[in-house]
Amino acid sequence: MTDNNKEPWIGVDLDCTLAKFDGWTSATDIGEPIPLMVNRVKEWRKNGVNVKIFTARIDLPDEDLLVQTVYAIQSWCKKHIGEVLPITDRKDDAMIMIWD
Repeated sequence: MTDNNKEPWIGVDLDCTLAKFDGWTSATDIGEPIPLMVNRVKEWRKNGVNVKIFTARIDLPDEDLLVQTVYAIQSWCKKHIGEVLPITDRKDDAMIMIWD
């Protein structure tokens, strides 16, 4: 059951779903966009759908690296999606779908 206090949202994984992933290099190195999924996210946003980046990349104990990683993901979103999307590594009752 969805919590009525939270807006429903779709989670979209970053690596291998929104961005190409050819192996781990660093938490701040994000691959080139996958056009089909990026376009899908843009369409959802155009229609008012709440979309969040759902990624384990932000499950980091080091605060400095976490800040750098969030900034890298936000910059990637702005460049390829045209806006900064919320970023999370947690599911909640308002998540209605996940693309992974």
